[in-house]
Amino acid sequence: MKIQKIDIFYFDIPLREPFKISIGTMAAANNVLVRILADSGLIGLGESCPFPPITGETQETNISAARSLRGLLIGKDPLAIANFIQEAGSFLSSNPSMVAAFDMALYDILGKASSLPLYRLLGGEKSILETDITADLDTPKKMAAKAKGFIAAGYRTIKIKVGQDPDMDVARLEAIREAIGPNCAVSIDANQGWTVPQAVSALKRMDTFKIQFVEQPVAAWDTAGLRAVRQQSPIPVMADEALFSPHDAIKLIKEEACDYFNIKLMKAGGILNALKIAHVGESANIRAMVGCMLETRLALTAAAHLMAAQKNIVFADLDGNATHTIDPVVGGIITKGGVITLPDEPGLGVDIDPVFLEKLRKV
Repeated sequence: MKIQKIDIFYFDIPLREPFKISIGTMAAANNVLVRILADSGLIGLGESCPFPPITGETQETNISAARSLRGLLIGKDPLAIANFIQEAGSFLSSNPSMVAAFDMALYDILGKASSLPLYRLLGGEKSILETDITADLDTPKKMAAKAKGFIAAGYRTIKIKVGQDPDMDVARLEAIREAIGPNCAVSIDANQGWTVPQAVSALKRMDTFKIQFVEQPVAAWDTAGLRAVRQQSPIPVMADEALFSPHDAIKLIKEEACDYFNIKLMKAGGILNALKIAHVGESANIRAMVGCMLETRLALTAAAHLMAAQKNIVFADLDGNATHTIDPVVGGIITKGGVITLPDEPGLGVDIDPVFLEKLRKV
């Protein structure tokens, strides 16, 4: 089997409202869609979701990288995924989400060639998962109202964005806990927004609110600072922006800098590297969460397959499409009240609405 054709599309999804975190705001999901056709007739789909404040990519840098990656793959064996990741080289650091799109499209073909849903092909058995849902930055009152709405919709776990002024962040958590009560699970995500002293002080004050863990309290490059926060925090620390590659995972373990990993396909460069990170974490007894950016259900489905195949991934943050105004995906995961049901079709089990696909701008 050889790769015969690769189509690349601008994949723009409007949001109901801007998504705000401590290091930036996204007004739309300006993604890229990849469609790989093998000479056997099998088609694989993948999606990139560049998130400039975190990965440094944009849709245009992704498009430029996609042209080069397409040139690498035409005529190659679509099942040789490890070879592709090796050949992608520096694109893994400069445009990891674009590499992820090609990677998941190749895994889609692999699953279809095997006549197995991807999670089964990767050794998993459970097809029902649970995800949290995120309240992005706003006033304490508005975030509390949003969190209360999530609980009413059936969600049992809420992620709260923090990372601005610690006093304001404490006020946010206080308002949210008052609105939702003591029984709902809550995690927080500072997105690198605090200094080490701010993080230590804030987390000690926040411990009263029953927090599962805090994601990336300090700058991604500050491994020593992350370790210092972990040593002094009553709340477990999860590495997010500090963790892109398997090499980062090893470094974080050596430095004893975190309690958990946040694995995202868009940071790791796809499923293959995400599996490696999960295995590194499991070897060091570090459990993980699978996270997301602002992907559609296409890439979210790929991430859910990953989680279903790895017992070490015990948390899910797969709500990237929660504020999308349109859903162009046919098939894929179904999420109701935080409960995710995986498709049982071969591969990823997704397609794109042909009417929507026809309207997309092709590269």
